Amino acid sequence: MPHTGHTDAATAHLEEALRTGPFHLALRAALAARGMSLQRVQHHLAGRGVRVGVTSLSYWQQGVRRPRRTESLRAVRLLEEILQLPRESLTRLLARPAGTATDERPAARPYRSIVGAPESVERLLKELDAPLDGGLHTISHHENVRIGSRRELSSRESHHVVRAHRDGMDRYVAIHQGEQGCQPELVEVHALEDCRRGRVRWDRTTGVVVAELLFDVRLSLGETHIFRYRIEDGTGRESTEYMRGFGFAGGQYALHVRFAADALPVRCRRFARLTARSPLCDRHDLTLGGRHRSVHMVETEVSTGVLGIGWEWD
Repeated sequence: MPHTGHTDAATAHLEEALRTGPFHLALRAALAARGMSLQRVQHHLAGRGVRVGVTSLSYWQQGVRRPRRTESLRAVRLLEEILQLPRESLTRLLARPAGTATDERPAARPYRSIVGAPESVERLLKELDAPLDGGLHTISHHENVRIGSRRELSSRESHHVVRAHRDGMDRYVAIHQGEQGCQPELVEVHALEDCRRGRVRWDRTTGVVVAELLFDVRLSLGETHIFRYRIEDGTGRESTEYMRGFGFAGGQYALHVRFAADALPVRCRRFARLTARSPLCDRHDLTLGGRHRSVHMVETEVSTGVLGIGWEWD
């Protein structure tokens, strides 16, 4: 059997995921706790006479697809053995409905439990009378991040499509976490399309900026809205990653990171975590585009948790 070597934190995440599901989060937690790559899992399955592609395994642990065919269900039962899980622990979760964009309401986890939001975020949101787990669900989010010549997070721009999960939603609250040394009082928030900048609050100690983006309409339950905004920072120290937490499953997310010509990293990687502080569940290298000096990732159906791109400097 594979060597576990998992931490107490990883074990706790695994136990919770196996208890509460959904299936894809439990599978991701098991892979992280056991420290097994998808390629290694595929090798173990093949040794037991079951052939499943790495792409299919990746889709299973991202929540994009669910095992349904006879051969796939056999693979899940073998995964319980390979990953040293209790019998029926994964197959039991497959009996539950999937939390996807096709459900009446997307599967959700408390945003606070995913990103580990500092107390300053809750305090600032309270000043704006805005809940941490708001009434808008992201259908599509395209985010452009720029890294400057000092290797700093220069700016990030978002093109957002959202759906209201309760009546009367008329604003989106953007949360920006600056890098170490960030001067939040100098961070600028620009409303670009179909929104207006409202109140902005910041905390000097943690480098957090919270900003209202006001719509010109009040959304009824189920209505959608498209808007675009940009946050300009450039005040923090060296940046090594950009990540975003998702409290709801089912939306689409694209992250595009562009680097200054005189500040190119030596390595870039896409990563996923159950929470901002939990072990990596999925990671693979990205190729830095030559002329455009950029990398990107696209998730067609997001799972609850954290997604991002990290990079290494020389």
